This record gives sequence, structure tokens and C-alpha cells, in this order.
Amino acid sequence: MFNIKTEKMKYAISYLFLFIILVSSCGTGKKNSTVTEPEEERYKLAVCDWMILKRQKIGAFELAHAIGADGLELDMGSLGKRDSFDNKLREPHFQQLFKEKSKEFDVEISSIAMSGFYAQSIVDRSNYLDLIQDCLQTMKVMGVKVAFLPLGVEGDLVKNPEKRPEMVRRLKTIGDLAAEDNLTIGIETSLDAKGDIELLNEINSPGIKIYFKFQNPLEAGRDVYKELRILGKERICQIHCTDTDGVTLPHNERLDMYKIKEVLDDMDWRGWLVVERSRDANDIRNVKGNFSANITYLKQVFQSGL
Repeated sequence: MFNIKTEKMKYAISYLFLFIILVSSCGTGKKNSTVTEPEEERYKLAVCDWMILKRQKIGAFELAHAIGADGLELDMGSLGKRDSFDNKLREPHFQQLFKEKSKEFDVEISSIAMSGFYAQSIVDRSNYLDLIQDCLQTMKVMGVKVAFLPLGVEGDLVKNPEKRPEMVRRLKTIGDLAAEDNLTIGIETSLDAKGDIELLNEINSPGIKIYFKFQNPLEAGRDVYKELRILGKERICQIHCTDTDGVTLPHNERLDMYKIKEVLDDMDWRGWLVVERSRDANDIRNVKGNFSANITYLKQVFQSGL
């Protein structure tokens, strides 16, 4: 009888311990659900290879590392009057080399850029699909999810509204191609936030989002913080986190970066902040000095946990 009671007591104690463990686990799970992710994971900082004067050059990774960046936005290469981008990344040798350098210097590839369209319009290129397919293929082989497509001076829909119907048609085609592979093409426009939303609605493709640049609303005299809120987190794929050249970001008095972070936090936005400009106009070609100053400042704002 004594042995039976002892065994029952053992079972009772075991069940009690099991109950305590389960309750503790539930409590721990609840606590973990409120833990915020590290800010260096929520906000990552990259530089544009063409702006650090290393467009599609292997040395871009080492320089980005020296600057302190987490990533690099790789350009497709110059375009000009060529039929195609001057793109090294079509070749397996360069694909492998760039991947190795990315790993060696711990610098991720944040995005692929088609900066050649700054100076021309995708509407004016009869072979635009070939150019886009080249970009999409580059994204796939390099393991990149976002590409940057500026609509450019010639594709300015405010100054050239007659181009809008064809622009919408082509961007719809481009977006649908990208979406087939779960890729995103981020467009930069001259429109305000409400105009961007209208354009996205017209395009009606999950593969097209807005690649936001602080410089554009600032130059147009718009409220950059309000523009971000109007667009919302789902429409913004990446951000060019700089102003026009003049002063580096720590000295920019018309762009409150701490307020930018507050807005992005409130929006629950996360992703890559890519440094394009904000160079010291008196020392414009000092690549390491300008971009190190900007990245250091952005790390202080976005990754310090303050």
C-alpha cells in the first residue's frame, strides 16, 4: 500500500512540474511576442556603387565595407545610346566574383539599379522589355528582390503628361513580369504621394512599388514626413535616404532624420535605406569622407537603439 501511495505521489508531483513548465512557457512566449527586433536588422544601410565611383567594379564591396555600409546597390551599368546595359553580371565569372566579394567583406547586395533611365524614358525605348528582362535575370542570379527604376527627366509625368498612358501600360507589363518571380521594381517619380498612389492604382501590378527618395519632396517644397505617411509602408519598397548634394546628412538642416525614423517606426516600415547623394559640395569627390559621414550618422540615428 505504501508503495502504491508513493507511486501516486510521484505522478502527482510530475504532473505539477509539467503544469508549471507549461505555464512558464506560455508566459515566456507572451514576453517574446513583444520583443522588438534589433534595429540593425530592421533598418539596413547601403550605398550606390555608381555614386561611390565604383559602378559594377569589384572594388565597390571593399569600399562599401570601409565606409561602414551594410550593403551595396549594384547598378546595371551605363546605358546611353546602347541597345543594352553595359552589364558585367550577365557573365557567370563576374556573378561568382561579385558574390565572393560580397561574402568576403560582409556587404550584402541590397538592390539592382537601372540608373541609366535617369537621363531617358523607358517609354522612348522600343526594346524596353529586353532591358527589363536583363535586369530581372540579374536580380535572380544575384539573389536580389528589389530593382530601382527612375522614370527620369524624360519620363517626368508632371512635365510630360502625354506619356502617362504608355508609361502605365509598360509598367504594368514590367510589374507583372517581376511578380512572376516574386520580384519588385521600385519606381521613382516626380509625383507627390497622392499622385504616386493614383499611378500605382492605374498600373495595378504587385510587382511595382515606389522607391522613395527624400530629395524629391524636399526639392519640390513638400512635407517629406507627411508624404511617407500618405504612401504607407506597403507601397514603399526601398528608400534613397539622402537629399541633394550640398552638405552631408549630419549638417542638413531641412531634413530631420530622427523625425524620419519616428515616422518609419510608426508606419512599421523596415528595409534598406540607401545613400545616394548628400555630398559636401566643397569636397564633392571625397567619396570615403562624404559617404562615411553619411553612413556613420545614419547608424547613429537608425541602428543605435536610442
